[in-house]
Amino acid sequence: MELLKALSEAPGAPGREERIKEIIRRLARGLFDQVREDAMGNLICFKAAGPSARRRGGKAPKVMFACHIDEIAFYVKAIDKEGRLRLTNVGGFDNRNLFARRVLVQGRRDLLGVLNPAAKPIHIATEEEKKKIPQMHEFFVDLFLPKKEVARLVRVGDPVTLVQPLEKIGEVYTGKAMDNRVASWVVINAVRKVGAASAYDIYYVATVQEEVGLRGAGPGTWGIDPDVAVALDVTLACDTPGVSEEESISKLGGGVAIKIMDRGSISDRALVDEFVALAEKKRIPYQLEVLTGGATDAGAMQRTGRGYRTITISVPTRYIHTITESVHEKDLKAAVDLLAAWLRRPPTTSPQRRRDR
Repeated sequence: MELLKALSEAPGAPGREERIKEIIRRLARGLFDQVREDAMGNLICFKAAGPSARRRGGKAPKVMFACHIDEIAFYVKAIDKEGRLRLTNVGGFDNRNLFARRVLVQGRRDLLGVLNPAAKPIHIATEEEKKKIPQMHEFFVDLFLPKKEVARLVRVGDPVTLVQPLEKIGEVYTGKAMDNRVASWVVINAVRKVGAASAYDIYYVATVQEEVGLRGAGPGTWGIDPDVAVALDVTLACDTPGVSEEESISKLGGGVAIKIMDRGSISDRALVDEFVALAEKKRIPYQLEVLTGGATDAGAMQRTGRGYRTITISVPTRYIHTITESVHEKDLKAAVDLLAAWLRRPPTTSPQRRRDR
C-alpha cells in the first residue's frame, strides 16, 4: 500500500495540490498514454481503449473518472506579534477534532508546528470554559520560533495541512485525506488490472479544489466531453455508536457503494442499474447509497455545458474530515474489481449525445 500511503500523507490544500500531482505523474509513466494539465490545474491522464474496442467502430466511447486530490486545510491569514500563525480554513472542519494537532506549514521551507486554540489548559479552566468549542479564528499555529524568523520563513497565503501517518489497523487503513486520495488509488489499480482490455477511452482526472465548491470538475468535464462521467469519492460509514442504523449511510466492509443521490447530484438511473447488475453478476459486494448531506464532483460534472450522464461510486469511510479517516480493505478491493469489470465490457446503455463539432 505504498501508493495509498504516499497519497494520504502528502499535503494538498485546495489550490495547492502540486505535490499530489507530482506523485501521480510519476505513477502515470507507462500506465497512461498521455498526461497533461488544464488551465484549472486538473491533472488529466489518458489511456486509449483496447484494440478490440476500436475495431468495433473506429472510436471508443469516453469515460471520465473524477477523483479530487485536495484535502480540507488552512491558509495563513496573519502572523501575530508573537510569531504565531493565524489561519482561515479551506474546507469543512469539525473544530472539535482540531485540538493539539501537528501541522505542516508550506513556507519557504516545510515547517512543523502545533495547532491549538486560544484557551486555558484544563487544569485552570472553569467547568463552563471546558465545555466551549473554540471557533476557527481562535486557533493558532505555534512554530516555536522568534517572530523575525517566522516572518522570514512564512507569508500570508501559505498552506497549512494536518500531519498524520497512514497506518494499518486490523482490516482498515487509517490516516488523513483518505477523502479523497483513496479514489485515485482505486482508479489507478483498476486501470492496471484492465490493462489493454478497456472498452473505453479512459480519462482519469485528478481534480482540484473540490472541497471548496467542486471547482475543478466542471472545467475538466467540459474539456473532455465524455460519454459517461463517473465521480469516485468516499462516503460516510456512520455504523458507529451514537448513530441509528437508518442514518448510517453505508457500512464499513459492506462493499463498494453505488450512489443513488446526494445533495449535489442524482445518479443516472441506467448507469446505477448497469453497475448493480454487474456487481451481482461478478459477485462483487456492493451497497446502495443515499446521502442527504454532502456532494461530490458529480454535481459539477452533471451540470456542465449541456449536461452529462453521471454516477458516483464511493468507498465507505469512517470518521470523515478527521485525521483518522478509515477505509476497509474489502471495500477497496470491491471498488477496484467493479471498475475494472465495467471497463472491460462494451457499453450497454445509450451513449451521450455528442455535441456538434
